[in-house]
Amino acid sequence: MAIQEMLRSHGDDVQAKRLSAVIEAALECAAHCDACADACLDEDADMTRCIRSDMDCADICRATAAVLSRPGADGMPWIELVEVCMKACRTCADECGQHDHEHCQLCAEACRRCEEACRELLESVR
Repeated sequence: MAIQEMLRSHGDDVQAKRLSAVIEAALECAAHCDACADACLDEDADMTRCIRSDMDCADICRATAAVLSRPGADGMPWIELVEVCMKACRTCADECGQHDHEHCQLCAEACRRCEEACRELLESVR
């Protein structure tokens, strides 16, 4: 709720509820991806693709959350970034979803939540 309140205080014509949902989902996803990448380092199997996907997704999610925290009046500067975030989350969820490790499954779920939040935001501005 605190992020939503901050966005409303901007006074811009933004959708504070949906923006804050993406910010929160993206930050949660980034944390899951970081933890998953770290846990993958301890696995016996070659987890290189998973680790790379985790790291890319985490960085994109953090960048998306940062930019959405200053959305501007028309929203146009961040739409393409949200699309990239949605794709990165889908890619990471697909990769992590292939592995039976609990950390991968939890990460895939967080990525899917972020992807859905991004989709809902994009649908509301189109």
